Amino acid sequence: MPRKMLVSAKMSAAQLSALSPTGDEFDIADPALPGLILRVGPTGTKRWLFRFRWRGERPRIALGEFPQVGLVEARELALAHRSELRRGIDPRRSARPTKAPDSRGSSETCSAPTRACALGDARVLPTSSASGGEGPLSISQPARSDKTSLNLLAYEYLEYYVKPNRELPREVVRILKKDVLPYWGTRDARTITSREIIERLDAIVARGAPVMANRTAAILTQMFRFGVHRSIVASSPVSLLFAPGGKEAPRTRVLSEEELKCFLNGLPVVCTDPVRRHTLMVLLLTLVRRGSLAAAKWSEFDFKNKTWKIPAKNDKERRAHIVPLTDWAIEELLELKVLSCGSTYVLPKRRKGQGDLPSNGQLISRSVTRLRAQFEVIGIQAFTPHDLRRTGRTLLSMLGTPEHIAERVLNHSRGEIVGTYDLFEFIPQKRLALEKLAEWFRALLSGPAPRPDAHELIPAWLAKKRTRQAAKKKKATILEVGRPISIFLENRRRL
Repeated sequence: MPRKMLVSAKMSAAQLSALSPTGDEFDIADPALPGLILRVGPTGTKRWLFRFRWRGERPRIALGEFPQVGLVEARELALAHRSELRRGIDPRRSARPTKAPDSRGSSETCSAPTRACALGDARVLPTSSASGGEGPLSISQPARSDKTSLNLLAYEYLEYYVKPNRELPREVVRILKKDVLPYWGTRDARTITSREIIERLDAIVARGAPVMANRTAAILTQMFRFGVHRSIVASSPVSLLFAPGGKEAPRTRVLSEEELKCFLNGLPVVCTDPVRRHTLMVLLLTLVRRGSLAAAKWSEFDFKNKTWKIPAKNDKERRAHIVPLTDWAIEELLELKVLSCGSTYVLPKRRKGQGDLPSNGQLISRSVTRLRAQFEVIGIQAFTPHDLRRTGRTLLSMLGTPEHIAERVLNHSRGEIVGTYDLFEFIPQKRLALEKLAEWFRALLSGPAPRPDAHELIPAWLAKKRTRQAAKKKKATILEVGRPISIFLENRRRL
């Protein structure tokens, strides 16, 4: 019996996730992109295919399984293959072939980021090759015979420039592994053109990530300049007139006095994870960057003298910094020490079997993002951990702290000349500023609590959420495929 082809009136990730196995294999075509189909197997497996005509043939290229390869990513890959066809290139040429024939004998070539695929003339490496399997701070070391590949350029850029000079090398590795190496890893770096750079950045913007496009552009610019320095490439193909994702407006978010009152009163109810709760309080009371706290070791703290010496390697400015600790900050840190279960790090990784390693500072931001709805329920609009730092700096000015002291509390750059010759730490002055800030917070906390408070709002909100989730599970899921999937299945049974 021939395989059924459904044409979806609209395709979304939620609808695709809701598809259930029927016992037979069928395809669903994406109306937004001719040639892109999702094949649903008898047991419920779902894989993306790109079908096209080439010199009398009708081959298919596998793009990966859903949901590992999402709808947006599958469309990006299909668009790349269509671009190759317009240029007279067989998309199978730039993919690493594997034996995955169609049940009707048509040619299928594996081409997803988890296997091999193409973007322009670039190959997408298997995940094991792109990431090397060495973890979040590594790129696979190239072979000795490799002198000009992009993988070699990325490896040397990471080892000889990023790790010694960047505060967050992990973020650079993540961007390279996600948006650069899978597409150009085995390419000769000298053959990558300016147009390919533009197309790659445009694809990132098209998936709704303009800020990430800007970050990727900055890394590519720096990496190819490093390649010129290392004589891997003769010139850089990155010559951008403006940021591909557009100009980014600087954040000006500062929590109001009322929001801070809600934050201090409601944090124990909103954030039930004690580690994240104490982490946010330490950030607010010390005004340090999240990365400095995430990488901190207990050996950096002197609780007797109430100081925290942040080493240069953990600071964005690559400058050692002494933070005076208030009694309240020490209380929060001691709670974290108990929760760290003997680790040498303040915020160790929680997964078992990974050894004693520091956590990723981005996890702090993600935890705040996950709690955004709860914070909004108690009267706090969306914010980031860095907004707490900006709020604290604003309060220091409000409390009368001299500007040069407030800037030293945050360890902001003071200019090359001043930073070179003025090495006084101003510890007593910084301590006084942070103690004033802590006292202001205590006064806010001891005042009348917001009404209704978090103890009333959050349980009611959670009860409504559970009710909505239960109702959603009961509702029948119908995929918009021109006609309900249930009608199609009923007709198929009659046949």
